[in-house]
Amino acid sequence: WDLGSSCPRFVFCCSQRPIDMTEMSGAQEFATLTLPGGQEHKIPVYRGTLGEDINFLDIRDLYAKTNSFTYDPGFTCTASCTSGITYVDGPKGQCLYRGYPVAELCAKCDFMEVAHLLLNGELPGKKEKKEFVDRIESEYLVHERFRDFFKVFRMNAHPMAIMVAATGSLSAYYHDNLDWSKPDDREICAVRLIAKMPTLAAMAYKGHIGEPVVYPRAGMTYAENFLHMMHATPTKAYKVNPIHARAIDKFLILHADHEQNASTSTVRIAGSSQANPFACIAAGIASLWGPAHGGANEAVIKMLNEIGSVENIPKFIDDVKNKRSGIRLMGFGHRVYKNYDPRAQYMRILCNQIFEQL
Repeated sequence: WDLGSSCPRFVFCCSQRPIDMTEMSGAQEFATLTLPGGQEHKIPVYRGTLGEDINFLDIRDLYAKTNSFTYDPGFTCTASCTSGITYVDGPKGQCLYRGYPVAELCAKCDFMEVAHLLLNGELPGKKEKKEFVDRIESEYLVHERFRDFFKVFRMNAHPMAIMVAATGSLSAYYHDNLDWSKPDDREICAVRLIAKMPTLAAMAYKGHIGEPVVYPRAGMTYAENFLHMMHATPTKAYKVNPIHARAIDKFLILHADHEQNASTSTVRIAGSSQANPFACIAAGIASLWGPAHGGANEAVIKMLNEIGSVENIPKFIDDVKNKRSGIRLMGFGHRVYKNYDPRAQYMRILCNQIFEQL
């Protein structure tokens, strides 16, 4: 959800280049399209502020003036909006949040600071961070009736199915006192989503393993609180491992945003009808579920289980190289990065730190 004209959401095109908002006010260049029959149509041309010199052709009046449409299955060369949030350059292996390299943010910031950055365009100062964290903590709890909500699912229900239902159900609790046309109301919706997602995820997990729900606690970091809700029990306190909490925090940063991917596009399309934002996010989670998107993480786990042990790795690699039917190598970076996924560099460090404790 856009928090105002100063904070546009996403952009996507064939090479995924952001366009600065100010450049859309008036085109200085035009391209001429000549149609069958000789009709000519002038198309405004805009340029992005980052990356290579790529042209953006504004075709919003194409149908009205020429009775023509464009044909672009998959939106592989279509930018549906302007953005100042995330910049990805696949061939160069770059990923920036508001101009900051994501690896630099991992090294110097925590997830709360990065969430503030993505929402507001600037990293918070000490006072701003405390106010933001206080707002998040005040929204940790969900309605008590959610305890019963999770009882209706089978114990082996897919976690994404549960999260789609639970997130959509939030729209039943937050719908009659918010005006989505107001930036402040959209902002509180974003705060509630950030705050309540780990609570819902932990409740779903506890229901799956048959343990009682553990409530969130103020005073812990966002990642520590999530681990506490996942692993504490009423009979046994859970001491959060700082290395594990740090890894969760950094993983959240690395996955906080990635331009207009499939789930983001789904949320924006659903939101264009001015539907309840929680329902729109539920639609995005459904898109994220697919193995061609966020479900690829699940596919990696399945692949590792199928490999079984270290001695089976060489044969598996040979099967991949020989393109044996049904055999794919999963988990080696996002397809947009042609050189190296910049997020993987920091994830490797975090994984090694965790493995050293096993």
